[in-house]
Amino acid sequence: MSIDTSATAFRRKISSFCEVKLTSLLSTAELRAFSAYMLRLIDDRTPPPMMGRHVDWIEVTRECGLSQTSAKLRRVAQYGFDAISRWLDESTADRSTDRATPRAKPVRQRSNSTTARKESEISDSTRAKPGPKPKPIEEFPKPLFDVYDDPVSFQAALQFHIDRFGETYYHLHRAIFREGDAIEAADLASWLKGTKVPRSVANLEILGRIERRYRLPQGYFKEKLPHQARAGVGFDVGDEISLAERRRLAWHLPDDFNSLPKEKRAEILEWVRRVIITGATDYRRFQSQATKQRYAIRFPGVTYGGLTNQVGSNRKARFEQQNRETEDPDILSGVIDAPPQLSSEMSNLMAFKTATLTAVGFKRNGVWGEETASQKLEHLGLMFGALAASPESEVSGRGVPLRALTFGLLVFPSVWDWYLQWRERRRGFYTAWEADMLSIALSLTREETGWIRQHPELTKRVVPIDGLVTEEEIAFARRDWHACCDAFHAHARNRIREIQRVMRVHRDPFEPIMCVLEAPRPLAEYRKITDEILLRMPDKDRYPRAAAESVRSFLMLRLGLHLGLRQKNLRQLMFCPRGHFPTSERRLEEMRRGEIRWNDRENGWEVLIPSIAFKNANSSFFGSKPFRLILPDLLDLYHYINAYIERHRKVLLGPAADPGTFFIKTVKLSSSDASYNQTTFYEAWRLIIQRYGIYNPYTGRGAIRGLLPHGPHNVRDVLATHILKLTGSYEQASYAIQDTPEMVQQHYGRFLPQDKAALAAKILNQVWEAA
Repeated sequence: MSIDTSATAFRRKISSFCEVKLTSLLSTAELRAFSAYMLRLIDDRTPPPMMGRHVDWIEVTRECGLSQTSAKLRRVAQYGFDAISRWLDESTADRSTDRATPRAKPVRQRSNSTTARKESEISDSTRAKPGPKPKPIEEFPKPLFDVYDDPVSFQAALQFHIDRFGETYYHLHRAIFREGDAIEAADLASWLKGTKVPRSVANLEILGRIERRYRLPQGYFKEKLPHQARAGVGFDVGDEISLAERRRLAWHLPDDFNSLPKEKRAEILEWVRRVIITGATDYRRFQSQATKQRYAIRFPGVTYGGLTNQVGSNRKARFEQQNRETEDPDILSGVIDAPPQLSSEMSNLMAFKTATLTAVGFKRNGVWGEETASQKLEHLGLMFGALAASPESEVSGRGVPLRALTFGLLVFPSVWDWYLQWRERRRGFYTAWEADMLSIALSLTREETGWIRQHPELTKRVVPIDGLVTEEEIAFARRDWHACCDAFHAHARNRIREIQRVMRVHRDPFEPIMCVLEAPRPLAEYRKITDEILLRMPDKDRYPRAAAESVRSFLMLRLGLHLGLRQKNLRQLMFCPRGHFPTSERRLEEMRRGEIRWNDRENGWEVLIPSIAFKNANSSFFGSKPFRLILPDLLDLYHYINAYIERHRKVLLGPAADPGTFFIKTVKLSSSDASYNQTTFYEAWRLIIQRYGIYNPYTGRGAIRGLLPHGPHNVRDVLATHILKLTGSYEQASYAIQDTPEMVQQHYGRFLPQDKAALAAKILNQVWEAA
């Protein structure tokens, strides 16, 4: 038979559909037979065999010679059969329109205007309207049949139930419409055509009315929407909440939020803010308040490796002019740039601690890596910022003039005592953080190798500060610098012992994941989050960016659980596409990064990371050998890795430059770089936990009850504790996180006495069970 142009184009679409969607679900022979069968329906203009509103798979199986049909095959192929049915309906309507020959009706012009006016004044109630009378509206109509196969897609399900009750979308609109509704019959038509899907709170309420009218389970239609994880719009949360917070809250509010009482809505908002947005731990509440008070000194010209942009005389002159003009101490509250002399000192310190070789005449003990240098830069900036902040501000700083800030102040015990007591007042108690800061001071003033001790010229910049540093102390330091450093060194060691005696743990790393660690199999419990991501993954054709973000989230957790890496190593992991030459091990050592690549010999995805890229590169775990692991092809891991590399990663990257890392950010108009940094990767992981991990009793979404927001580092706690509970071996637990048994025992494993007793009882009870 001849095939018209529209049929030819549609044949190509169906062929592409079979090739893309069904290749992984059928064998080569079955795929060829199934594709030929669908094309034969188009050529013969025959609708698919139906049983109710679903395809009759018994007949399809017989016609195609399929051995068996999986649920996933039936679900995916239903979309193709629905498309064929729609194409047949449209092509039939087009042919009918082409064959019809409209006849022009004569139009009679009334000459008598009075007669026309009288006829127009006749009431509609006295004149019968043309066409059939509207069907009466029933609150609960009776279905034409009760036994049916449930449709898969939202579009097919809505059309099926409208037909099952013998209605049209126009009649359905008349039945569910209420005064004040903004929905039109055309909106229902767009849902049936698939051009739009309901998203707003008002439209989701309409779906609820349809479910009640057709006596369907609550949430029946919403579960079939193509984007399960999409946030609703139109929530009434009050005018005082900012737009940014509205967007964050919308993910975690129930669909009927607007119809709930005011007290219930306030309860839900309080729970979402406390548990999901900020986290309910004491430390998270303290951190949330502390971040609102900005007081650090920033070193914009200093990075890892020293000063990147030398401070010139022009900048120094601008700073001195600005310093003379800003006499108000409140202006000094907040994050500000360091003065030139302090920035220069910090640059020299960073170069001293990170350079490959020290300058001639200087000695040092140990080298700072990139992460350590960044951390010390931030901590010292906080200390100088606290000294410079105004006493009248919320920070309640010391009010030291910026021009008086210098590293020479760090050898005076009164300066450190004020800073330690200031931190204790803000937090309420001492923590290990204060002891670590004193340890930095000890290393900087250590005999022979301390950076401050080897720079006595720092005393030239020290000026008297009321209540902190006197002229006599400055004179003593200039007269005998080494004796001054020795006196501070002894003072700092004594303060460390005193703080260690009373310090408390403020940030318990186990608290956010306690519900996971208490489970018999912590890894199996945490893996539920990946199942939740797949359950709510949107259609990749209709929502390509959202689908790409879901796949990225899934792979972040899966690779984290398989590899047990620290955030830095997972974030900086490079990738080599299949079929390309992998990066050499020497080059990876130079970059201090790992790579995921395809291993032809093992026929699997391999992760290779040189030992020098790890924080504990000198650990006995490595023995100067690289970390190498073949990822297991379990639960579709390889399928999603291939899909991410071939499709989804390109969607996320857009037109931006490729940083070469496996995980990249979603590039937007405001994005300057597609690669993650330490903060953005932590926030991305935390966002995954907020959306998919934390169980929300008000929406029913989320995988784990009692979970709190956390970062990627907690995965190491989950892996270590899981192995400890199953084997009791600290050594085996250390293998999972590339560390030593001592580190697992001190920091990662939560192996309580009851866990040890239960493991021993499991072995001993075998004797009684055998008897």
